[in-house]
Amino acid sequence: METWVKFATEVGFPIVVTFYLLHRIEGKLNLLIESILALPDKMNG
Repeated sequence: METWVKFATEVGFPIVVTFYLLHRIEGKLNLLIESILALPDKMNG
C-alpha cells in the first residue's frame, strides 16, 4: 500500500486512478475479445 501512496504523490492521484482502472478492465476486455472471436463458431455449429 505504501508503494501506491508514494506513486500517487509522485505522479498525481488522477494518473494512479487511471492506471488502476485500466488494470481492472484489462481482464474483462480480454474475456470479451475471446467471446467475440468464438461467436462465429457457436453460430455455425
